[in-house]
Amino acid sequence: MDAQTAFDTLDPAAWAATGAVDRLALIETVQNNLLIHAEDLGRSDAAMKNGLAGDGAVSLAEGIATTVNAMGNTLMGIRHLYESLVQGEMPKPNGIRQIADDFWEIDVFPIHRKDKLLAGKARGLLHVKGEPKQVSPLDKPAGVIAVSGAGNYSSSIEMAMALFLENKAVIHKPHGLNEASDAVWAKIFKPLIDRKALVFIGADQSHEMPKLEGLDAIYFTGSTGVAHAIQNAATAPLVSECGGNNPCIIVPGKWTEKEMKHWAVQIVSAGKLNGGAVCGRPQTIITSKNWPQREQFLAAMRKAIAEDTFGTATYYPGVDRTKAQFLEHQPTAEVLAHKSDRHPASDVVFIPGISEDDFAVTHEAFCQVFSELPLDTPTDTDAFLTEATTFCNERLLGSLGCMVLIDNATLAANSARVEQAVRELNYGGIALNNIPPNIWLNAYLTWGGCGETTEDFVSGVGNFGNALNFKNVVKSVIMDDFGAQAFQLTNRRQVDHLLVNASRFSVDQSWGRFARLASQMVVDGLRGKDF
Repeated sequence: MDAQTAFDTLDPAAWAATGAVDRLALIETVQNNLLIHAEDLGRSDAAMKNGLAGDGAVSLAEGIATTVNAMGNTLMGIRHLYESLVQGEMPKPNGIRQIADDFWEIDVFPIHRKDKLLAGKARGLLHVKGEPKQVSPLDKPAGVIAVSGAGNYSSSIEMAMALFLENKAVIHKPHGLNEASDAVWAKIFKPLIDRKALVFIGADQSHEMPKLEGLDAIYFTGSTGVAHAIQNAATAPLVSECGGNNPCIIVPGKWTEKEMKHWAVQIVSAGKLNGGAVCGRPQTIITSKNWPQREQFLAAMRKAIAEDTFGTATYYPGVDRTKAQFLEHQPTAEVLAHKSDRHPASDVVFIPGISEDDFAVTHEAFCQVFSELPLDTPTDTDAFLTEATTFCNERLLGSLGCMVLIDNATLAANSARVEQAVRELNYGGIALNNIPPNIWLNAYLTWGGCGETTEDFVSGVGNFGNALNFKNVVKSVIMDDFGAQAFQLTNRRQVDHLLVNASRFSVDQSWGRFARLASQMVVDGLRGKDF
């Protein structure tokens, strides 16, 4: 179906008039369909990536996780919203406080009991400009939003957000890599198609879709260059997420050997996830040159890459050239690979000791590349955070995701200064003692760039998400304990179990699925390396 025909088949007025009770029933039906077709999605996604990287590069479990998990979380957050709307009220946050002139912080996660059980000490916060205001999606005007799906993840959560948070009918166009999985999504969302609230078109409509007259907005996830091209051709506003060079700021402190290994493994695991094709993955690690434990940390990173985590296949088209450019421009680059890795594309480029003007500062990898930039600053928290914030805001490419690591003792002694840094860092998603991809996976937070303009953006303009429907969100923040376990690739069997069980639980938060998830995590936690 061509883009214009798709637009003409929609009935946005009928969708906007659909009440909360009917929508809640539709959400539950879509969730059931998602469980039914979870393996179909996983097979489609894994087949696409194995076709690019080689047979066996990506497991069915990985395919399920990269399609089901984000959509499951999104739909569950939306479901809780509509459960409140059925009762005639908007859901309430945990708390609201003013943090600066005309800026407020809203505690939005965890609210629900099972979220609290899994969240541990993690908290999800929205930073908004102006006094906080919620808007019911049912009060928003009818219209149409066109969604252009990403290539690295076939899970267009923006589609669900446009339908249920913005009250808009939707045209969905997949990336060319994901047309097979998009056909499965059409089966899952068939109840919305039947109501003329949603229509799927082919990837060949990339040029036609932005030119449609009458769109209220275009949602796009992809490269900065394509985003600018869409914006120049479009007649509607573009809301875009385009990646960037994401920092991991290491606040100097006294870390134990166990803590050093723990965070090196989690940084590396986040960077290896999906073969490095993750928009929020940490790429540039910011340290203090004068931190006494810097060399110990670099050694822990090398060991995490080559020994403590298993390899994943770099599959995304074109990133082999990107990796070659990093090797060409950065003379301190090291190529590290685990001896048991099954695919040559699983090697990792590690570049310690880069300078502030290097190629690795101004370019996004979107593959398995890590660099480390040591700032020549004192090790006290105030001085270091002042320099690190300035560098990240003014020199590093983009404004998408930022990771900050600080041990509990240092945080307790400098809590006000750390909160100041979180406010000042110009990033749409900030993860303190956690990883930025977990912000994207959280239905109550937003995902997108921060403070960029339509004339000159890298990470994009606007954001997606926010199941409590607060207006004027500037950034989203996860704050966690230094001992938190975000994600680690330390046992293949354990990871496969976790990916499948967590994905299914994201869709169906029954006590049975929770017990299965929790008990399997306990059993797998006793396993050693299997690679």
